[in-house]
Amino acid sequence: YYLSEKTMIKTVSPNNNDDINADITSHDTFEKGFPHLAFKRMRDEDPCAWIDETDGGSGFWSVTRYKDIKEVNGLPKIFSSAQGIRLEEQSKEEFEARKTFQETDPPVHTRQRMMFHRGFTRKLITTYEPMIRDICNDIINEAVDLGEVDATKEIARKLPMRMLGRVVGTPDEDAEWLVSRGDSMIANSDPDFTDYVIDKVDTDEYRFLPFRSPAGKEIYDYGEKQKRLREDHDMGDVMSMLLQPNKQGDKLSDLEFKNFFALMVAAGNDTTRYSMASSMHAIANNPYIFDCLKSAPDDAPVWASATEEFIRWASPTMHFRRTATEDYELHGKQIREGDKVAIWFTSGNYDERKFLDPYSLILERENNQHIAFGQGGPHACLGMWLARLEVRVAMQELLKRISKIEQIGPEKYLRSNFIRGIKNLPVKLTSA
Repeated sequence: YYLSEKTMIKTVSPNNNDDINADITSHDTFEKGFPHLAFKRMRDEDPCAWIDETDGGSGFWSVTRYKDIKEVNGLPKIFSSAQGIRLEEQSKEEFEARKTFQETDPPVHTRQRMMFHRGFTRKLITTYEPMIRDICNDIINEAVDLGEVDATKEIARKLPMRMLGRVVGTPDEDAEWLVSRGDSMIANSDPDFTDYVIDKVDTDEYRFLPFRSPAGKEIYDYGEKQKRLREDHDMGDVMSMLLQPNKQGDKLSDLEFKNFFALMVAAGNDTTRYSMASSMHAIANNPYIFDCLKSAPDDAPVWASATEEFIRWASPTMHFRRTATEDYELHGKQIREGDKVAIWFTSGNYDERKFLDPYSLILERENNQHIAFGQGGPHACLGMWLARLEVRVAMQELLKRISKIEQIGPEKYLRSNFIRGIKNLPVKLTSA
């Protein structure tokens, strides 16, 4: 199952942006693909680099090595999430209005996380596998019948929100609308997804809404409506569970619930979508991957390792920001109290110091301790087990249904320095 770096660069290279001095503050840079050479240069020459911002921001430290990312991520008292996780600078009022539990530190984060965790335990998520297979079959059958499709839109985009809707309890007929609103929020730097592009138009009017987007109010209102439906009637879904008091009698506030609902709609859809799109891109462009996985039964060990490798390869959440609460030295650099610090998960997942031959997609990569879910700190992704299950099942069901998948046009990448993803993937599917 091993694929040489030479083969991978020729066929399913994770990089089509070879600018070694790429401007990592610019959303335009990432529209050309992830600038792997620029991040390799930083890892090798300046792993804790100071980056000036051209949009008037105060600048930030860029942490790019796997070991250092784990170090910073594991010190929440020193590197705080409670002043924002994106590089955007906010006033205290803006931050308080928009913050989700991602933008909190322990013990506040711990309390909220335990409230939300009830709906996303590994044990509970495992019970959803038959439902995911049913949804996958419907989506993939529709795509195969079409023959030539945009695999991101027709497969990867549809599954996560349909599944999240079933789990959370929103009606199937609302899924398309919810996806579009989530795209407007988390992809607010890409004009294909919003008319309110954060670095191109004045969004000051929406500064108190999630992701500084007018779609945030629509999601708030929708979430409030769903909440009211469950206030006097337990509908047996995750949303009803989250609205119930915990064992200590503690309940979520209205703002906590609305911000978490907005986070589920946005982050719960996009990151899984782009992991699946990246997986299909790899499968379509290398016959070794296709043949190895198509011949593997659902319970074959290779599926567990391949799923982790697909997710490492995709690394859809590129960075989170932290803010230093005290002075700290890293690689001889003096990080000062109040400085912004960006930890680049995608760079860490391609660090040669941690991963042998990181630019090769190795289906049976052993001990794959990637950090695509932000592991190593208190903010590890709540939905990681659902994401893993969706990626694995979607690829299994796709390969059962087709005899061939060919990419028939260039892929297009999201215009964002925050979320990494193939937003368009034209393919031809041949039925098995």
